[in-house]
Amino acid sequence: MTPQELKNSILQLAIQGKLVEQRPEEGTAGELLTQTTLDDSVADYRVKQKIITEISDNDKVFEIPESWTWVKLGKVCIIARGGSPRPIKEYITTADDGVNWIKIGDTEKNGKYISSTVEKIKPSGVSKSRMVHAGDFLLTNSMSFGRPYILKIDGCIHDGWLVISQINKVFDQDFLYWMLSSNYAYMQFCGKVSGAVVKNLNSEKVANSVFPLPSLAEQKRIVAKIEELLPYIDRYEQAWSKLEQFNSRFPEDMKKSLLQYAIQGKLVEQRPEEGTAQELFAQIQEEKQRLIKEGKIKKQKPLPPITDDEKPFEIPESWMWVRIGEIFAHNTGKAMNSGAKQVDKTGAIRKFITTSNLYWNSFDLSSVKEMFFSDDELERCTVKKGDLLMCEGGAYYGRSAIWNYDCDICFQNHIHRLRPYSPLELMFFYHLFYFYKNMNMMKAKGTAMPGLSSVTLHNMAVPLPPLAEQRRIVKKLEQLLPLCERLK
Repeated sequence: MTPQELKNSILQLAIQGKLVEQRPEEGTAGELLTQTTLDDSVADYRVKQKIITEISDNDKVFEIPESWTWVKLGKVCIIARGGSPRPIKEYITTADDGVNWIKIGDTEKNGKYISSTVEKIKPSGVSKSRMVHAGDFLLTNSMSFGRPYILKIDGCIHDGWLVISQINKVFDQDFLYWMLSSNYAYMQFCGKVSGAVVKNLNSEKVANSVFPLPSLAEQKRIVAKIEELLPYIDRYEQAWSKLEQFNSRFPEDMKKSLLQYAIQGKLVEQRPEEGTAQELFAQIQEEKQRLIKEGKIKKQKPLPPITDDEKPFEIPESWMWVRIGEIFAHNTGKAMNSGAKQVDKTGAIRKFITTSNLYWNSFDLSSVKEMFFSDDELERCTVKKGDLLMCEGGAYYGRSAIWNYDCDICFQNHIHRLRPYSPLELMFFYHLFYFYKNMNMMKAKGTAMPGLSSVTLHNMAVPLPPLAEQRRIVKKLEQLLPLCERLK
């Protein structure tokens, strides 16, 4: 049950006579009504009489105590609509004799009272508006219609307000406030509003709204009980808000925890028969040297050893820390619209992907651009099946996906292409990048437009498990991560 549902339940019990007991010595609502007479004016201005229909059995939607009675609001209060002197700008004043001009903007969120106004109008505008007084009720009659406020000031109201006056003859002020704040009142008003786009609640409809009426003494006891319970509702709301925040964060927090366990070697057990990362690393370097010897890749400068300060967490003994440039052939693509077609170069117009096509673990290829690529640019700027791609800069730096399509495609310079020298479980590194990005561990530079340069990515230190363990980690994540999504 939400805090608002709890509050609605308490107010519903209150207006059904179930929140406090009935006491015969306090009299009945019928006796209260026989003592009540209404003037047909609001602040000395006569109000046109409303047509108030009789209460039918269908209007009595729940049982009330015998000492209570059903009333139509217009029978026990005077209800009128506000008005605006026009053009209103000509009546706004800062003079000392100005009259408070009460607007929706003068209310506070979840407030009960209206105590001041931002603007005032000239006294000459009062006769063209509606004068109201402290103690009167105002109801919003459009948009968020039916919201009650109690006036603590005198002033004038425009036609976006309804005023309910002479309430003290049959209602305790606070009892009427809580009754008008109930879900019962709101649903009743909902059934009476008109307008296809902007809903309007007019004075005659409010006057014909049906409400239960207890004796004044019982009204005061009901209010006392509500006010006794309100602090508990507030405490419940605070606890509820904390729980809601926890629940909203829980799926993503759980995902981060699973990924953290995965890349720290805590998600699955280590198995000696699967070998070590050192052995895998040696195989990668052997393959790398073969590619250099065959002229397929260029020889690179040795990367510096990884220091203890660069190791953000402990990993199993069978794992090792490596730099991205030691296990992946890495480069970016061609700058967009650079190197226009030249007569001395052969090539062709080819489709290419940009960062707008690259999402976490997916690609959007509904809109793919084209650009001229020379023959000698193709190897460096072509994505093949099994390449791991990453956005280089902007708000989405680090966003990664594996190209699993059977067709090749070119790519632009704001995308990093990572191609393993030797077989790796690329989804392990995809999850690693996702975790690094969300934990701000990628060391991107820049604040307004952060970027992950080739040098930074090339030197990034990452944990390397044995290949078989990489595959078992990915398989376990594929079992667990969908559970996180179901929690959202």
